[in-house]
Amino acid sequence: MKNKWWILIGFILLKFILQYHLISPEYELQRDEYLYLDQAHHLAWGYLSVPPVSSWISSIIYLLGNSVFWVKFFPALFGSLTILVVWKTIERLKGNLFALILGATCVLFSSLLRLNTLYQPNSLDVLCWATAYFFLITYFNTKKSKYLYLLALVFAIGFLNKYNILFLIIGLIPAILITNQRNILFKKELYRAILLALAIMLPNLIWQYTHNFPVIRHMEELSATQLVNVDRIEFLQSQVLFFIGALPVIIAGLCALLFYRPFKNYQSFFWAFFFTLIVFMYFRAKDYYAIGLYPIYIAFGSVFLADVLKAGWKRYLKPVVIAIPLLIFIPTYQIAFPNKSPEWIVNHSDAYKELGLLRWEDGKDHSLPQDYADMLGWKELARKVDSVYITLPNPHQTLVLCDNYGQAGAINYYTKQDIKAVSFNADYVNWFDLETPYVNLIRIKNYREKDDELAETSPYFDTAVVADSITNPYAREFRTLIFAFIGAKIDVTARIKSEIKEAKGDRYE
Repeated sequence: MKNKWWILIGFILLKFILQYHLISPEYELQRDEYLYLDQAHHLAWGYLSVPPVSSWISSIIYLLGNSVFWVKFFPALFGSLTILVVWKTIERLKGNLFALILGATCVLFSSLLRLNTLYQPNSLDVLCWATAYFFLITYFNTKKSKYLYLLALVFAIGFLNKYNILFLIIGLIPAILITNQRNILFKKELYRAILLALAIMLPNLIWQYTHNFPVIRHMEELSATQLVNVDRIEFLQSQVLFFIGALPVIIAGLCALLFYRPFKNYQSFFWAFFFTLIVFMYFRAKDYYAIGLYPIYIAFGSVFLADVLKAGWKRYLKPVVIAIPLLIFIPTYQIAFPNKSPEWIVNHSDAYKELGLLRWEDGKDHSLPQDYADMLGWKELARKVDSVYITLPNPHQTLVLCDNYGQAGAINYYTKQDIKAVSFNADYVNWFDLETPYVNLIRIKNYREKDDELAETSPYFDTAVVADSITNPYAREFRTLIFAFIGAKIDVTARIKSEIKEAKGDRYE
């Protein structure tokens, strides 16, 4: 027993070590991370694009010093806990030591290494999916009602982290209805558990209601600008690649759910797998939304293969099965992580292009993967904004207005001055300081041809200049311009109030 726990601890330590060594120091935080970190300064029960859990974690990070170490610690922690949940699921399914090692290896050397490099709701989302499935398996195994309440608790936490977990329930309901597990629908404890989940989720639901359900508008915008570019065939190809080293194990688990006698109480999981994928495909979801589906099937497959390979000549296949995820990870290490410089990637772009890694949300290929380009240029932006800010008269009456949330979040994270950058983009539209009588404006604007910010804004100020720009050619923010407008001739605060009202009206009314 002690040996098993030492092995588990070894996997978890290896997970943390890998997560901290998969990102080259040339890269900074990714644009989404800055937004989530800034939420710590604006705590609420909801935000325009995500529920509140990210803001709570960001508050902890802030209290711990707000360093990159702690930013990266939490996704690595959630990834490690996912390994733990798969380990405990295998134990619940009565898997032996080989099954435990196989399951942990498959989860460790998978797309979760990539997912867990970024501080986003996705890492906790995968953990919540795996844990919810674990408690449902445990309920089917024991019939103890407490596991329904634990399932409800995990689902509620997952909902407050990322609404994506709703797909878990959407996939499970028809699967349960067509199998013997439908008896769960006649248990009064199930409905009490549902009430528990609703009670926990209620503050966020109220927030959504009082703000006219911005999540619906966000999904409409996402569908129009990004999901419309999702190719369903490529979605399925990505599902194979996410856990390609564990593919034999996942397939074995799915097959076992149909005919392996020890799994007869879990047949609903076979149908849930396909129903969930179909729903994701119907809505043209991004491929990584479905990653949380797979860890639990690795647990099923590991237990089944451990039983199949336990005797005779088949036992010699055990090292091969365990080696597959590791052997596949070695070549993917070269291209699947931001551990190579931008110059190296550009000079070896064929491999990236072949795997579709250069395709961005706009449906076009670029010189770097989108996430990598989103991890460059931010320090340069903040440094140059600081340099402009300290030269202005009355700098504390300066509004720093950005085009997007990445710019605003990065400036707020790296600034050495008393700057609170904002934007009409994302949650920043709600975070303007409307009490300060602004006399200066630093405008951060994405480069666009035939877009003359000086001609448009300079009439309202005494002085207007193009102060600087982003020069990193590999950054997504390359050529982003920094304008300085000094000495307002109008009431800037009143103008901003009007534009905020217009922005919110366009988006939520």
